[in-house]
Amino acid sequence: MRRDWQGAPPKEFVPHLRARLLDAARVFILAASRLDGVRRISLLGSIVTDKPDPKDIDLLVQIADHVDLHALARLGRQLKGAAQQFNHSADIFLCDEAGQYLGRTCKWRECHPGIRVACEALHCGRRQYLYDDLGVLRLNPSLTTEPPVDVYPTVGRRRRLTEDVEQMIRELIPA
Repeated sequence: MRRDWQGAPPKEFVPHLRARLLDAARVFILAASRLDGVRRISLLGSIVTDKPDPKDIDLLVQIADHVDLHALARLGRQLKGAAQQFNHSADIFLCDEAGQYLGRTCKWRECHPGIRVACEALHCGRRQYLYDDLGVLRLNPSLTTEPPVDVYPTVGRRRRLTEDVEQMIRELIPA
């Protein structure tokens, strides 16, 4: 395909990359849904659109106070690692049972106050494995209360989904 100085060629639908992101998300969803305190898991962002090559996979996990954030963060790091194998990324956003955005899962294997100078969490280590970088990122409250699609504990669609996302959802539902 010819490229000229005016820009890159238009993106084409890249089904194998979307499939790899969705497969990695499915593995995360199946494992995270088994954790006590995980109330809801939803898909967000460009993966729920028809964007040909989304740069990442975004999930929202609604949690109870007693959830094991260490285990959830470990699953999040595994998801990020799977996505990084093909130059993509992943984010696990967290909200409480009322839908209040809390932050993301911590990206560090060890998480406690003062261990990392590079940690941008507002309250590093106050709640281990909660990366509350609210000064950097905040989700719109409507996104935490009514995300595009819930995939656990029940499926709830709030928009039309692509066939590959629908297929991933079908794979999550026990026969």
